[in-house]
Amino acid sequence: MKVIFDIVSRECSKTVTNSYSTSFSLATKMLAPSIRQDIYNIYGFVRFADEIVDSFHDYDKKTLFKDFEADLYKAIQAKISLNPILNSFQETVHKYQIQEELYSSFMDSMRLDLHKSKYLNMEEYKQYIYGSADVVGLMCLKVFVKGNEKRYHELKDSAMSLGSAFQKVNFLRDLKADYEDLSRSYFPNVDLSQLNEMNKEQIIQEIEEDFRKGLNGIAHLPVEAKFGVYTAYIYYSKLLQKLKRIPSLEIRKRRVRVPNYQKAGLLAKSYISYRLNLI
Repeated sequence: MKVIFDIVSRECSKTVTNSYSTSFSLATKMLAPSIRQDIYNIYGFVRFADEIVDSFHDYDKKTLFKDFEADLYKAIQAKISLNPILNSFQETVHKYQIQEELYSSFMDSMRLDLHKSKYLNMEEYKQYIYGSADVVGLMCLKVFVKGNEKRYHELKDSAMSLGSAFQKVNFLRDLKADYEDLSRSYFPNVDLSQLNEMNKEQIIQEIEEDFRKGLNGIAHLPVEAKFGVYTAYIYYSKLLQKLKRIPSLEIRKRRVRVPNYQKAGLLAKSYISYRLNLI
């Protein structure tokens, strides 16, 4: 029975989320059950595409990516895939009428990671972030507003800003691995081998502005989504604060993280703010 296969597919997406990201998994658990699974479905899809370009170095990544992309479009057209991650993702795409431009833009940015190592100007940088992060926020927003087009367009800019903020924090946190292991440099006009405090401060100011715009949107999210998204916002804000305190050259040497015990404290803080209607 296909219903059993669909259940297995959804569980696969949930397992991917829980296995790959403790922070995103925690935030997703704070969403209402009515929308939680669909966010797992989106995360499973984006994580698999990202893993192909970032991790499978001993394999033909271009062929793997090409096959995954072909299977993606087949899944959406046929409304089924024997790849359980794509099967659950297509279910969410059809349920909320997620437009092709969003997931195709995501795949375009992931494809760039197969061959492009430096972003030399702001136009390239913004286009990559749009495809790799902003559209993920927009796909999630489709779920949060349950396909309501009016609310979607009202919150669209804020969702994109929050997606950009999360991605830029990831860039700064993962600077060592991106630069040394993958030979990538996302920030334009910045020599990562000589990252200085001025460059770092400019990047942080840019992220803080994105966070400011994103927080405004969180306040207007439906109740089913608000606490979960705010939890993610609080976690990434804490990570940014840690990065802000660490000397620029130190960021080049190690990956900064928020320990699990601090995540628990942040969750409690988020819940109090949520219950007191402070967001």
